[in-house]
This record gives sequence, C-alpha cells and structure tokens, in this order.
Amino acid sequence: MIIGCGCLFVKPVVAIVGRPNVGKSTLFNRLVEEQRSITAPTPGVTRDRIYGDVQWTGHHFVAIDTGGWQDGPAPEPLEKMTDRRIGELIRQQVQQALQQADVVLMVVDGRAGVTALDEMVAELVRPLDMPVVLAVNKIDDLKHEGAISDFYSLGLGEPIGVSAEHGRNTGDLLDAVVEVMPPEADEHQLDVDAIRVALVGRPNVGKSSLLNALLEDERVLVSEAPGTTRDAVEVEWHWRGHKFVFVDTAGLRKRARVTEDLEGYSVARALGAVRRCDVAVLMLDANEMVTEQDQRIARFTLRNGKAAVIAVNKWDTVETETGIWETYMDLIDERLYFVDYAHRVSISATEGLRIMRIPEYVMQAYSAYRTQFATSEINQSLRRVMLNHPPPAVGGTKLKVYYATQVADGPPTFLCFVNNPKLLTDNYRRYLLRALREQLQLVGTPIRIRMRKSE
Repeated sequence: MIIGCGCLFVKPVVAIVGRPNVGKSTLFNRLVEEQRSITAPTPGVTRDRIYGDVQWTGHHFVAIDTGGWQDGPAPEPLEKMTDRRIGELIRQQVQQALQQADVVLMVVDGRAGVTALDEMVAELVRPLDMPVVLAVNKIDDLKHEGAISDFYSLGLGEPIGVSAEHGRNTGDLLDAVVEVMPPEADEHQLDVDAIRVALVGRPNVGKSSLLNALLEDERVLVSEAPGTTRDAVEVEWHWRGHKFVFVDTAGLRKRARVTEDLEGYSVARALGAVRRCDVAVLMLDANEMVTEQDQRIARFTLRNGKAAVIAVNKWDTVETETGIWETYMDLIDERLYFVDYAHRVSISATEGLRIMRIPEYVMQAYSAYRTQFATSEINQSLRRVMLNHPPPAVGGTKLKVYYATQVADGPPTFLCFVNNPKLLTDNYRRYLLRALREQLQLVGTPIRIRMRKSE
C-alpha cells in the first residue's frame, strides 16, 4: 500500500516484473482490461512504471507494469534508439515499483524456458518480505504445459501457466494474487474528482523531469536522448486537498520525422492524452524559443477545447540574460497568439525553479474551464462587448444577438440566437471570443460561441 511522495494508493499494489519480452505489458493490459501499455515484439518498449486498476471477484488492486530487467547496458536495438543509461534507468524503475508493492507478480516465457535473466530476477525478488506469484506466460494450449514444471527451479513456489494474449488461465492467476494480497484500506479519499493534466511538448523539453520534480520522486525515466518516454504515463498526485492525474506524454515531433510504427503509436497516445485531459501544460524549451512544432501542439490543444498553461522550461540556463523574459513573452505573443488565454511561467524542472506555480495555474485554469454562468450574466457581458465594438455590416445588414445562454462547460460554450448566423465574420468571432472571455474573467481556458438563427 502506497501513502506518500504526493501519491496515494489505498488499494494493494501488485508489481509485474520480469526480463524483457516475456509479455508483462500484454498481461498488464489483460488485467486492467484496456490497452494501457504499449506492446511490441521489440524488447525494452516499456520503460516507465505504468499503473492501472484491477478488479477481480470483489477485490480491487493497483497493478504496476515495469520495464524488462536487464543485466548491464541496454540490448540492441534499444541502445540505438536512446542511450546506454536506459538499462540502468529501467532497473531503477523496477526497484522503485518493488518498494511500492505488496505483491510481486513475476512473469516468465514458458516457450523460452528458464534463462539466466529469469534466475537473476528471481534472486532479486526472492529475499523480499512479500508474496511472489510466478506466471509462466505464452502457454497458449495443452501442448506447451509440459514446460511449466521447469520453472519450479526458480524457487518461487508453484508456477501458473497462462496466455496473456489469449486470456487463458488468467482467472486462476488472479485468484492466486488476491489470495495473498493484504486487505484493502478505506477508499473514501479517492472519491474526489481528479483534474486530468497532460504534459505535452516536443521531445526533450523536460516533461518527465517536471513530473518527477512535482512528485519528488524518480517516477518516470529521464534521459537527454529524445524519445525516452513512449507510453502516456498516468500518475495520481494530491496537493492542497485536490487530486490530479498527471499524464507524461511522448515528445511530439513533426509527422515527417516519425520514422517507426512504435513511435507513431507513442504519438497517438500523446494526442489521445490531450483529448482526454482537462488542462494541457505546454512545455517550451527556453534555449530554442518558439518553434513551428510548438505552434502545432498549441493549436491541437485549442482545437480540442482544452484549458492550457505554458511552461517555459530550462530557464536556469538563460535567466542571466538581460531582458530575456520580455523577449520570450513577445515571441509567445507573436507565435502563440491563439492561446493568449493561457497562464505563462518560466521554470527549471531540474532546479525546482517556480515549479509549484504549475499546480496553482492548473487549478485556476480548471476552475475557469468548468465555470457555469447565469444566463443574465452572459447576456449583460455580451451586450457590453458588442456595444464597445459593434459588428460590421455584411451586405448592408448587421448581426443582431437576441439572446445567449451557456450550453456546456469544459470549455464554456455559449449559444447565441441571432438574426442570421452568416453575418458573423471571422474577425468579429475572434473579437467576441477574446472580449467575452475578458468580461467573464476566464483565465486559462478557451471559450466557444455558436450561432443559431432565431425563429
């Protein structure tokens, strides 16, 4: 059971461990009943700890998918994709998962037999003061069951043959897990609605470093090599009585530079995280100013109607330059003008500089994102902004708004009944969006305005 480090689990925790490519992520996805972890034949796809909720026969627990335990430097082709420290970082992640766990679920490959790495992982978990359940994976049918008995040699008790891909015997495996789990604690603390926050940006801007700094824990892998993060890693965090779910995403490169299917899948996960979030924290690199790809990512958050915070990371490397903040703000005004509603903050994830402004601004943006207004307040504000700057005439006729009402939040969406929706020009729509947001004091969130002909 985990309590601390900003994270709170009141359910038992089961860490899934094993050497690379034995099917840990496939089994994890089977247990959580969704495609949470990326799976591929390539060893070393999973690197961070991926968490998911599991329910079985009235029991609830948190499963942790971990990277494959490796001895020494990362094997090919993993080294080509990142750097030689990845193997060491993965081992650290596995050890941290074991520190958090109440039960260890070790997975081996029944078709490959007992390997030296399997024995190494067994030596790692055998001395731990917690139950260990041994799953022999890839036992797809009866003809493979003869291999199960070989794994008694690991000294971890009775091995259970399963097929994670086909779901064979996973019920027996879950029975064995819940039998040795500690009882669940009171879950009343988890009834609070969580604010979903997606950390997005180009590769190597410091998303994972920021998440680790906020949690005060090496929760996700950090490396100077772009592409270290592949899964969209979800982490629950409690701060000042509020519950957040931070999603660390893969770096978003230009489509033409996405060279492999696995990276394309990671990008799809990142974009999906934005679609499901409440607030997107767009991270920029202080050393690279604002790029075209930053603009594309910002536009994507706007198209999906997400509240936003702009965090300019690595500020410790440039803050000594005179007038640099004003210069950077001018660039953001120019190149990210379409998300002018977003809070802006300069931070250093590695130095901890102003990082606690992030949850503060996220809370403010989320509050605006979910605000609901009385109809009278909307109409009074709309009249004021239209009196300050009346709509232009189109073909001799001006747009008239008879009545407006809020029809949704997340983001705030207003429906206006008008004489003719075609009289709303693009320029005037942009003015209404900006001016009405200012009138309603909606900082951190976009708004949407829809027009309908009044009958």
